[in-house]
Amino acid sequence: MAENTLPQSYQDFRNRYPKLAGAIEELGRAAREEGPLDEKSAQLIQLAAAASSRSEGAVHSHVRRALNAGASVEEVRHSILLLTSTIGFPTVMAALSWVDDILERPAS
Repeated sequence: MAENTLPQSYQDFRNRYPKLAGAIEELGRAAREEGPLDEKSAQLIQLAAAASSRSEGAVHSHVRRALNAGASVEEVRHSILLLTSTIGFPTVMAALSWVDDILERPAS
């Protein structure tokens, strides 16, 4: 992901704690490389996990990453809808609003 598309708070974190940020990024890379899932599937799974943990920033990040990996808008939304019976309707609605923060943002 290009540096200028990262949230400012994460850029600040990387600048302040470069070794820790690098280790976290390497951990993510290693986890993705350990298995057979393609990048799109991995990002959709991480998007669902972000929604489940109610992390608005992570939902924003993984929506962008899933789209960049080739996911369609419908696949992004479906990955959240599938959580309804697991995390509950109110949490799904919140997550969909965070998804729409990214999907409905004007292209820059």
